[in-house]
Amino acid sequence: MAQKLFGQTFRLLLLWSLLFLPAGTWAWPQAWIFLGIFGGCGFAIGVWLLKTNPDLLAERMKSPLSHDQAPRDRAVIIAMVLCFFAWFVFMGLDARRFGWSHTPMWAQVLGALLIIGAFCGWAQVLRTNHFASVMIRLQKERAQTVISNGPYAVVRHPMYSYALLLMVGAPLLLGSLWGLLWLAVFVPLLALRIFGEEAMLMDGLAGYRDYAAQVRFRLVPGVW
Repeated sequence: MAQKLFGQTFRLLLLWSLLFLPAGTWAWPQAWIFLGIFGGCGFAIGVWLLKTNPDLLAERMKSPLSHDQAPRDRAVIIAMVLCFFAWFVFMGLDARRFGWSHTPMWAQVLGALLIIGAFCGWAQVLRTNHFASVMIRLQKERAQTVISNGPYAVVRHPMYSYALLLMVGAPLLLGSLWGLLWLAVFVPLLALRIFGEEAMLMDGLAGYRDYAAQVRFRLVPGVW
């Protein structure tokens, strides 16, 4: 639990610095609301996993980078992390320091609801899939099987699907309309990681090919 608290506190401090330092002011209510939602929901999921599935919590707390990781996946993860950091810096500059764009109140409320929806969706994914690792790997030590129920009956990668809600909700809540343009960066990176993950699962996880044939869409129902 102490490790979880430390990790959550570190992430919040990092997000705080990425938002408020470029913004140049603490008077940014939307950013405080974002941090409250992000920190509160993340902590709640951590406590829930600690009580119901500590093995999955331990798996989720591992670094997404490892020494035996495929070079392609390592490059994608590093690119995603760097873009994530740059995204928050950009939104601080956009919404507060320079005021290049803004969002109306109704859009900010919608953004907050989308972020909450993302965390609720992630909780549903973690409830359904006990093998939801942050790394692309086959968990033979845990006798990994194909998960095809719950959100996995709709799309093959619901964890990433719910991440799209965060990617839309954060700019809306923070008041950075230009922040939505970063979807043009994040979506291709998600697609690259999905391709790498599916290549491994198709070859290494029994039954995944049949599951992929049954559930056609990877990320967005009816689209892709």
